[in-house]
Amino acid sequence: MSFRTLIQDMRDEIGSFRLRSSRSHRASAVHEGPDPFEEFDALKQSCWANLPPELLRDVLVRIEESEASWPPRKDVVACAGVCRSWRDIMKEIVKLPEISGKLTFPISLKQPGPREFPLQCFIRRNRNTHTYHLYLGLTQALTDDGKFLLAARKARRPTCTDYLISLNKDDMSKGSCTYVGKLRSNFLGTKFTVYDAHPPYAGAVLSKSRSMRMVGSNQVAPRVPAGNYPVAHIAYELNVLGSRGPRRMQCVIDSIPASSIEPGGTAPVQTDFPLGSLNIDSMHPLPFFRSKSARFDPNASTTAPLAVQKDSKKLILKNKSPRWHEQLQCWCLNFRGRVTVASVKNFQLVAAPEEGGTVNQEQDSKVILQFGKVGKDLFTMDFRYPISAFQAFAICLSSFDTKIACE
Repeated sequence: MSFRTLIQDMRDEIGSFRLRSSRSHRASAVHEGPDPFEEFDALKQSCWANLPPELLRDVLVRIEESEASWPPRKDVVACAGVCRSWRDIMKEIVKLPEISGKLTFPISLKQPGPREFPLQCFIRRNRNTHTYHLYLGLTQALTDDGKFLLAARKARRPTCTDYLISLNKDDMSKGSCTYVGKLRSNFLGTKFTVYDAHPPYAGAVLSKSRSMRMVGSNQVAPRVPAGNYPVAHIAYELNVLGSRGPRRMQCVIDSIPASSIEPGGTAPVQTDFPLGSLNIDSMHPLPFFRSKSARFDPNASTTAPLAVQKDSKKLILKNKSPRWHEQLQCWCLNFRGRVTVASVKNFQLVAAPEEGGTVNQEQDSKVILQFGKVGKDLFTMDFRYPISAFQAFAICLSSFDTKIACE
């Protein structure tokens, strides 16, 4: 048997196994609820249960290398969801997005983007439902459907506006187990705060809010408090004189130190979702990646050991100043072909040395996040290290909000 045939046989076995497991979960849920260990018992009957560790690792390495892009990369997620031993191997094989430049598991959306190049994504807006969907671009033409990443729903309040962000585009409620955070604006829509539902780094301070909730109340797993951890603050300058020109914005990333953009600098990395915040059934419609050996401790951090020091300076992003084009009679920025429609929403964010400081030439040439319009309800979003897809998406959502005082 050739190695290619071995890989194909392995994928077919995993697919049939996951299909049987999914059907059994739906059937048992009607009577006595799903058994979280049923799929692991079913695996013991598979011919891959007693595969030698060396051979298993070699097979999984080759699968990860061959399936480098979506949608074929779903095979990597399927292998990670088989059992704990397979999952542990995949955790070692699959590199962080900042190194590999790939988004594989849902937790990758909370991890910093690539260091060497930006990840190209796009956002689709639905005006009727007030929803926004983030996709990973699969081609340069933006004609494909893309790989779905995140969804947001706009919810108006008497004194503010909330954008609830979820991993599931069909369920964007705050009580859902797929809720990952939100963006909240003030009354004028000039100041925004990005909240993470889970601790973004070791020692993160939970914001006092009545919106604290307990997820997984109908599950056997321990309930995990999903609160509001402020990770970023966004401010748009008021245009009191009503002068023409693009908006001016500043983002203070509380969860990332300013030293992260320096050579050898690092940013905090979330390594897993808290145990209990995700339903065991969600491994089928949504490929969550977690370790079954983890134990939830409300006083312990579930993130990487990296932490933001209290006395360290926070990363500050400021919009890159556009230049006035005399022939076109408009403000222009070089989006390198990624933006085709002029809009006040378009922006490029670069790192500022400190709050109120100026941007030097090297920082001005390195765009960390850019957002722009390419169609009536289609926008591009390109981001890179040290911010994550979740943080970039939340910042871009602030540009959709109406800002009469800033224009």
